[in-house]
Amino acid sequence: MSSIPWQYLKPRLYRRAVEAKVERWARKRQGTDRPVTELHSRRVYILPTAIGLVFALMAFTMLLGSMNYNNNLSFALTFLLTGLGFVSMHQCQRNLVRLELSFAGVDPVFAGQVAEFRIAITNHSKNRRPHLQIYAGGVTSNIADLAPGESRIFHLEIPTQQRGYVRLDRFGIRTLFPFELFRAWAWLHMDLQGIVYPRPADYALAPPPTQTAHGHRQHDARGEEDFAGLRKFQVGDSPRHVAWKAYARSGDLLSKQFSGADTSSQWFDFEGIDEDDVEQRLSILTRWIIDADQTQRDYGLRLPGQEFPPAHGEAHRHKALGSLAFFSGLPAPAEERAA
Repeated sequence: MSSIPWQYLKPRLYRRAVEAKVERWARKRQGTDRPVTELHSRRVYILPTAIGLVFALMAFTMLLGSMNYNNNLSFALTFLLTGLGFVSMHQCQRNLVRLELSFAGVDPVFAGQVAEFRIAITNHSKNRRPHLQIYAGGVTSNIADLAPGESRIFHLEIPTQQRGYVRLDRFGIRTLFPFELFRAWAWLHMDLQGIVYPRPADYALAPPPTQTAHGHRQHDARGEEDFAGLRKFQVGDSPRHVAWKAYARSGDLLSKQFSGADTSSQWFDFEGIDEDDVEQRLSILTRWIIDADQTQRDYGLRLPGQEFPPAHGEAHRHKALGSLAFFSGLPAPAEERAA
């Protein structure tokens, strides 16, 4: 930054200060928006674009020429273009009014990937809404039109750098319809956030050896031996193990148990990794969890103050990776461990 001349750096700093001040003013004026927000006319701002300024200058020059030469046709053309400009301004602002915006979710990602925030825009009016785009900072979505009654998902790809939360405190919607003479926009403050898992290690040593337990819970990916009885259905049980006949008789959802089956599981222990850097340990654990999940192996996770018993499946993977995303290095409070 020291190599940039001050005469070039000063306008940038001034612009950022003005943008921050305007952002604070808009946040104070509008407050925090609900997850589903409908735009009203008082929330839509509008200014002429560079093309619009040139258009206005041209119309003013034509007006001066018409007055100088007292030419009726020139007056008519000047007033026609001026009226066209005012109609364009009205239509541009009206293109955003009564649009409904709602948060449609964001999937967890790993550090270094982009978090794709999904914003749903619905057009409840009977008029078509052309050339709509949402944006946040230097990130923009695709440009699309909305037919009457149509709802469409717009995507904002926000880059991530570190684990934890990725936040989208503010985003905007804008349009240049109909002639790009004016730019209308609205800001929304929904305070959206997504989860960022630790970055998986590119290379990690093999995890601890697999531990085999005899006669325990049957893994979905393995066969079974002797039938041992019924138990209550648990989330994650295979539909193939559901006792459908018993369900038809009693209405209770039960799962079949089999004896003599071997179940293998692994424990991934934070303290057992020979690394000094905490983030590197979390990256290795993340890599182990991803590899175990891809092969449908049971695995457990031990962190200081937290322990997740061996299991498998999408819910278990998200729970384990989520604990790594928000790992602080301190034991979890007693009430969290109890939960």
